Amino acid sequence: MTARNCAVQILRWTVGLVVLVESCLLALGANRIHSFARTGLPHWVRPALAWPEIAGAILFLIPATSAAGTRLLLCIFFLAVLLHLLHGQHDIGALLVYAAAVWAVDSDRNRTERATQQ
Repeated sequence: MTARNCAVQILRWTVGLVVLVESCLLALGANRIHSFARTGLPHWVRPALAWPEIAGAILFLIPATSAAGTRLLLCIFFLAVLLHLLHGQHDIGALLVYAAAVWAVDSDRNRTERATQQ
């Protein structure tokens, strides 16, 4: 395994596990449930974001389903950024970093697939 491949795999597992843990906390953590209630968003929005994000993180971590996980996570991150901005919350840096990391891992996967097809 090259240094680049190793770095991409470390990035995949780091971002995948961090997103998975954060999503589980959003879905099930009492502190997150209470703090989300203060956002003014309807109660159903929290699980509607958290559970698909959990599924996306799991799909992202499995190499065979990584492309589907990437698409799902990028859509969720986009929606989360949009919701934050529409509600006057400008602290979206972490979401942007997660999206960039997911995109970088997927771009490397695409590059690797093209190289093996040639």
